[in-house]
Amino acid sequence: MKTLRYAVTAAIVLCASVALAQSSTQKSFATLKGLDGNWEGKNSKGEILTVSFRETAGGSALMSEIHGHGPENMVSMIHMDGDRLLMTHYCGAGNQPRMKATLAPDGKSITFDFIDATNLSSPEAGHMNHVVFAMPDADHHTEEWTFLDHGKEMKELFTLQRAK
Repeated sequence: MKTLRYAVTAAIVLCASVALAQSSTQKSFATLKGLDGNWEGKNSKGEILTVSFRETAGGSALMSEIHGHGPENMVSMIHMDGDRLLMTHYCGAGNQPRMKATLAPDGKSITFDFIDATNLSSPEAGHMNHVVFAMPDADHHTEEWTFLDHGKEMKELFTLQRAK
């Protein structure tokens, strides 16, 4: 009888921990969906750019579109995959890195890290490797993008505010 109780208790604990992990991931996705709309700001060179976010596919995906003055014109699609939050970034480099999200303990930033990519000519070829979305409040956010090319990291920071 004790063995049965232990097994039932273990199953309940396991189910509860899985539910918490899923709710944390879902919460991250909901936080990003809060970016829906148009944003304006500057990149790290002081150049003006706009970023738009919009839900699509019945709310199952969030599309981010960066509008700048050249190769930074890119699209990213963010969506759930089971209990994972994924981003596919359609890059100006001509490849499509996929990244998996992790939520910061404070809940105010979400980090995506490289998993794999399509159209990547070699593992060392230039590709987006990492991005952090930081949201201090509902009307401001930053995006720090890290491009990795043959072991060399290049960072780009977008500082954005909600367009009025």
